[in-house]
Amino acid sequence: MCGIAGIVARPNGRIDPRDLARLSAAIAHRGPDDEGACTWEPESGLIAAPDCAGLPPGGSIGFAHRRLSIIDTGPGGHQPMATEDGRFALVTNGEIYNYLELRRELESDGVAFQTQSDTEVLLIALARWGVERTLPRLTGMFAFAFLDTDRRRLTLARDPFGIKPLVWAMRGDDLVFASEPNAILALDGIDRSIHPQAAYDYLRFGLTDRGSATLFQSIANLPPGHFATIDLTAPSAPQTNIYWQPTIGEPSNISLDDAAEELRERFLDNIRLHLRADVPVAAALSGGVDSSAVVAAMRNIVGPGLDLHAFSFVAPGHAEDEQSWASIAGQASGSTMHWVPIGDADLTAEIDSLIRLQGEPFGTTSIFAQNRVYRAVGEAGIKVTVDGQGADEILGGYVPFFSARLADMLRGGRIAAASRLLRGTRDRMGSAALVARAGRHLLPDGLQNMARQAVGEDLVPGWMNSRWLKASAVTPVAPQRRTTEQVLKSELAESLTNRVLPALLRYQDRNSMAYSVESRVPFLTTDLVDFVYSLPDNHLISGDGETKSVFRRAMRGLVPDTILDRRDKIGFVTPQDTWLRTADGWLTSILESDGARRLPVFEHNRMRAIAAAAHSGTGPIPGEIWRWANLIRWANMFDVRFTL
Repeated sequence: MCGIAGIVARPNGRIDPRDLARLSAAIAHRGPDDEGACTWEPESGLIAAPDCAGLPPGGSIGFAHRRLSIIDTGPGGHQPMATEDGRFALVTNGEIYNYLELRRELESDGVAFQTQSDTEVLLIALARWGVERTLPRLTGMFAFAFLDTDRRRLTLARDPFGIKPLVWAMRGDDLVFASEPNAILALDGIDRSIHPQAAYDYLRFGLTDRGSATLFQSIANLPPGHFATIDLTAPSAPQTNIYWQPTIGEPSNISLDDAAEELRERFLDNIRLHLRADVPVAAALSGGVDSSAVVAAMRNIVGPGLDLHAFSFVAPGHAEDEQSWASIAGQASGSTMHWVPIGDADLTAEIDSLIRLQGEPFGTTSIFAQNRVYRAVGEAGIKVTVDGQGADEILGGYVPFFSARLADMLRGGRIAAASRLLRGTRDRMGSAALVARAGRHLLPDGLQNMARQAVGEDLVPGWMNSRWLKASAVTPVAPQRRTTEQVLKSELAESLTNRVLPALLRYQDRNSMAYSVESRVPFLTTDLVDFVYSLPDNHLISGDGETKSVFRRAMRGLVPDTILDRRDKIGFVTPQDTWLRTADGWLTSILESDGARRLPVFEHNRMRAIAAAAHSGTGPIPGEIWRWANLIRWANMFDVRFTL
């Protein structure tokens, strides 16, 4: 796990090493163990230095790297790394978990490796097999820049799920890339204008990290499962190519028991791979099915010799507190528990530093709790954790997926089955709401937004400035997309690749790397996803509304039954309403600030009236109030520009 950055100069341009140094300094927290840099130009070839200050002026392309040492912790994993002949060079962030298998294959072809690092395996694989043949063979989390000096070509690539980040921007005719937007913003000449559509999606629906968009108009994500090739003779904005996306085909006819047995084997294999490290590995534990399965599998695989530490957020006295469930999982797995409590007033004391760290707005206060958990991990001197991120999007763990399941039943005319599902889920999602949401899935795309408006869900609520939206060419549409006739699988795939998980992975990456902790997510491998998406819907959400049905069965005998039988999914949730009511003065000061009034996206009088009414009441505080405050603070911290 590391931080990477680089600059590709315009034709006949030259790189200023001071710019590389600024990029490197901005990602130093991602890799405190080592740093390196290099430049390349046709006349002098590759020039490497221990840091950016050691580089001479010039070069048409430059790399900077900050290293968190996990595998081959000695000098063998130093980056940037180049082949012996100097033709190929690589900077990468992440881990290739199947590097030992790839290494043996390359050795059988005559390769003699010089180090024990997974970075060298990736470099040689790319050099020998090429980018397009190598990417589908990688099991891991990664973002890399790979230089082929003979062909004058740079390739940027990102893992299938976007676990590891990679963003880029054009600065004039120069291309800049980095692990975080904050690094790019450390350079002069970067446009800080808001991305109007992304701002709308965030404020109205809480959505970020969709496709290539960031909240900055000038900074783009390389989307998950994509690579981009840049011609160094005429560098321009990267043109991306997709190399993986979830496959949704006709479901298999495998039985539930056989599917559970195979899923158990695949999951344990994934845990085995994700435990490969030359440093201790701990776990982030919530007490839900997924993270409980992770710690149980770790104990099952390694045995009694594993010194297993688990870190859990707790909220004593609040309904959202999961300590009792995490205790059950921790005791069953023989984990040493580390409890991370957060007081009601802690949020306002640290929120500005978290907004600055994340670099973009985020959806809920859960991100603050996650940050504190990783702080505790880092303070304990642990470099690697594993957790259950991604399981809900793969296995159908979220309550809103009930509506997609119901839509499939209604489309197939299975009325009795639909009635059974309604009875089984009404304690978690009211029948009327479930039927309404299912009905929207069955409507043509053009009618779905009309259906939202018919039930009072305004696409442009009164607190938004409709004139600014129109002037900024914002399209006020809801994030509803059905890509196949299989509604549930389409919703799962959309949540996995575009709607939910990419943002969660961004939050997790920023929070963990802030404390130089590598966070691993063993559910997220393409083999596991493709297998689960080939199963019948009933194996994912049962006829009576049991979520993750096949996974619960797969984990019997490994995870305590009391956890597997839970139906009250809480997830990684904080007492947000209590925290925000405690922070009433903080919120009011933000909403009434000069910084708020300068943002033309809001109807300010209406916004303040809604916030005042919410804080004087006793019901749930609307989620958009948190998003207003978050966006306002972020926009002022980063000097984000809004067109009037």
